[in-house]
Amino acid sequence: MEKLLNQWLWSEEFWLPPTITWHDIGGKTGGSRRPLPRDLLVALPLALGFIAVRFAFERVVALPLSRKLGVFDRVQVRVPPNPMLEAFYMQRKKHFTQSELMGLAKPCGLTLRQIQNWLRLRRKRDKPSNTKKFCEASWRFVFYLTAFTAGLAFLIDTAWFWDHRECWRGYPRQPVAESHYWYYILELSFYWSLLLCVSVDVKRKDFKEQIIHHIATISLISFSYCANYVRVGTVVMLLHDSSDFLLESAKMFNYAGWKKTCDSLFVVFAVVFLGTRLFVFPCRVLYSTFAESLDFFKPFPGYYLFNGLLLVLQALHIFWAYLILRMLYKFIFLGKVERDERSDDESDVEEEGEDSGMEEECCWEQSKGSLNSKLTSLADNCVLNNLTHQRRNMNSRLPKAR
Repeated sequence: MEKLLNQWLWSEEFWLPPTITWHDIGGKTGGSRRPLPRDLLVALPLALGFIAVRFAFERVVALPLSRKLGVFDRVQVRVPPNPMLEAFYMQRKKHFTQSELMGLAKPCGLTLRQIQNWLRLRRKRDKPSNTKKFCEASWRFVFYLTAFTAGLAFLIDTAWFWDHRECWRGYPRQPVAESHYWYYILELSFYWSLLLCVSVDVKRKDFKEQIIHHIATISLISFSYCANYVRVGTVVMLLHDSSDFLLESAKMFNYAGWKKTCDSLFVVFAVVFLGTRLFVFPCRVLYSTFAESLDFFKPFPGYYLFNGLLLVLQALHIFWAYLILRMLYKFIFLGKVERDERSDDESDVEEEGEDSGMEEECCWEQSKGSLNSKLTSLADNCVLNNLTHQRRNMNSRLPKAR
């Protein structure tokens, strides 16, 4: 099995530059270590540990903090119990047609309008509360702030932090300090925990993009560690953490109703995000991985995979930058940030569209019925008028005939 894995999964021709073997990377010297793929196995139990710590943090710290900051939840609407509609809702959620609702009217003993109102109230009850959103944002804020502070402390004195060419000098025989190793492993464990909890977290508009982002990030961290791209990897992680904690703090104050603080933090976040993700990342990091690295080794399949994953991240940066610029436009010209375009509950807009569509269809059915009744009455009146007119003509002609 080990021979098969080394031949197919850990092929040196794919993952490493020509003439480089895994023996050139692996090992441990002094207070530093050389990366080995098996080092990443510790990330999975740590991810479960992150989930347990998050569970405790949200209940012991985040929940009392939300009450002190004045986080207000919407009043839960009471939904009349109806087992048949409940079973239909749990099976179909939001994907149902008008004909299916009309088929439920007779078995439930309700009108079409009553069924539509019941489903609307049922969906509102499933919406996540502001407290849940606040707890989730506060956990991410604590981690991103801690990771950014620790990463900056670890990298501020390194040569490759200021000169990205140093990321490749001496590659692949570059020892990894213990602090950089744990910085890498903890970031990987955290993103694994986010991916494992994606089904219970608040579902947002960019849900699919977040899944792609988590998978690309986990793949990047894992591959860059195995191939000893740790130096450039630490720079990439630090760039991402620099704006993420600002976004999470803006969300926290938004859920607490502190609009001015939220708007101010959002503007700072937008400046940092656009500067790091649209300028520093492509102009410094991507340029270094694409061009400067070729001064130290020749291209190989892993080189293209690594840069392809970085391009996926950059595409997501552009997508999120578009949403942020749209919010900045609202802030500048409308005077406030009305919605979090990147992170609001995904179901809000969809439900509004569905509700309006259901109402329009119902109104159309009503107007169609009234129109048919009017046409029918109009036709009846026309027939009666014609018969009356013919009778009068016959009566007027009878004396002349006599």
